Amino acid sequence: MTDNMMTLRTLLEKSSDADLLREMIGFTAQRLMALEVENLTGAAPGERSPDRINQRNGYRDRVWETRAGTVELHIPKLRKGSYFPGFLEPRRMAEKALTAVIQEAYVQGISTRSVDDLVKAMGMSGISKSQVSRLCEEIDGKVKAFLERPIEGDWPYLWIDATYLKVRRGGRIVSVAVIIAVGVNTDGRREVLGMEIGTSEAEPIWTEFLRKLTRRGLRGVKLVISDAHEGIKAAVSKVLCATWQRCRVHFMRNALAHAGKSGRRVVSAFIATAFAQETPEAASAQWRTVADQIRPTVPKLAAIMDDAEPDVLAYMSFPKEHRVKLHSTNPIERLNGEIKRRTDVVGIFPNEAAVARLVGALLLEQNDEWAVQRGRYITLGTIAHMSDDPIVRLPAVAA
Repeated sequence: MTDNMMTLRTLLEKSSDADLLREMIGFTAQRLMALEVENLTGAAPGERSPDRINQRNGYRDRVWETRAGTVELHIPKLRKGSYFPGFLEPRRMAEKALTAVIQEAYVQGISTRSVDDLVKAMGMSGISKSQVSRLCEEIDGKVKAFLERPIEGDWPYLWIDATYLKVRRGGRIVSVAVIIAVGVNTDGRREVLGMEIGTSEAEPIWTEFLRKLTRRGLRGVKLVISDAHEGIKAAVSKVLCATWQRCRVHFMRNALAHAGKSGRRVVSAFIATAFAQETPEAASAQWRTVADQIRPTVPKLAAIMDDAEPDVLAYMSFPKEHRVKLHSTNPIERLNGEIKRRTDVVGIFPNEAAVARLVGALLLEQNDEWAVQRGRYITLGTIAHMSDDPIVRLPAVAA
């Protein structure tokens, strides 16, 4: 006790006012961990005692972000089992979901070599089915509540896309489509609106997905942005009656494939002149001019441009301030990229429930991050008038 008081007194004498609180937090945290580990081992450091049941095994460093600043902690390690201080915040939802999926694969004996290595690294060789079940139930409840929550207000812009993951089904490995919808409401805020797991991207699956969103309250959709999938286009016209925007990035990739390696740069620059126009009428006129210019040399590309014009330029009919975020599926592509990065750790999922668990947890975390961002995805002043609600669209009263 005397040594602790001397250490604390030294901190008080040497630290500035700005650093004092952070140093005291670190000192207190280290003492708490030392006491907890002493209870777990049954003896003080270096003490020979018949009551000892475990030994210390060095430390691992961890940064702890507090309101007083960054505190560097040295967390004790044990020779048997593991120790994690109770005062630190628990793992994020996605990390728990990943652990649950890995555990489930391991328990069912169908994990890949990479998953086996992860299981061993996590010290989970003795995990039981009941432990897996409890962890899965905790995560599944939160994910289900998130994905089935009511959708309130108007959502002028909707991005939808799918990414494919491998799942074991009936003794075979199959690919399933994870369909995701992201919307922007009349407050200019982004949210993940829904997720569905389907066997493919056929029109009936897209139609049912959009109908589920409408049953939960989705309304006021003016523009749907996606890649050039006929099933999506048909489902949008059938369920939402909204304008469909074909992803400009995907179109350019498809179009330039017909331009030849030597002509891609020139053709890309020509088509880009249509995107640089200020009005929808000017963009359409320039689009047709470019198509006519390349028709003698690349007739197939010109025909593709003729067919794609209304879909690729649909975003031009919307406010100029919004167009840079409406012409492609980039906002949801970045989300899909993060999903791929996190799910690659698993490789092959044991079942579809495991897919829903991990991907749903990732979407829940991303939605929470968007919710606490200070800036809106689209400014309130430019998007409020997009609402179908006449009260929202009323102009502000002049002072």
